[in-house]
Amino acid sequence: MIRAALSGDADAICAIWNRVIRETTQTFTTAEKEPEVLAAQMADQPYLVADDGGVLGFVTYFQFRGGPGYAFTAEHSVHVAEGARGRGIGRALMAAAEDHARSARMHSMIAGVAGENAGGAAFHAALGYRQIARLPEVGWKFGRWHDLVLMQKML
Repeated sequence: MIRAALSGDADAICAIWNRVIRETTQTFTTAEKEPEVLAAQMADQPYLVADDGGVLGFVTYFQFRGGPGYAFTAEHSVHVAEGARGRGIGRALMAAAEDHARSARMHSMIAGVAGENAGGAAFHAALGYRQIARLPEVGWKFGRWHDLVLMQKML
């Protein structure tokens, strides 16, 4: 079941997100998420979770860039717990996030995918996202540079 995240889900969301931060280049940040900060953020930013008796994954979206000119373009983050992948949870989360974004009058959604994350790029392409840019060596993690691929879907 996909539902709006509650502040009590912050620990589970952080557990999923922090593993990604520590172990992968799916995000270039190295700063782990803190449940208290995330719970407060949920008041200002939509978070949806896949719940099957526990949080299996989450998606959130936020304005792509600052300023009123970008008010109708969003960027998202979607992550599924390692043991829950391959069951359609990511697709369900993205469908719910896109529906939510449409109802919030978003015009387009951006995915920022690490250049080496072929699975992430294929996942988004299967959902109708298309590559619009590749930014060479803009991310630094694990002692090396990483490209960022931007993909976009018109909502």
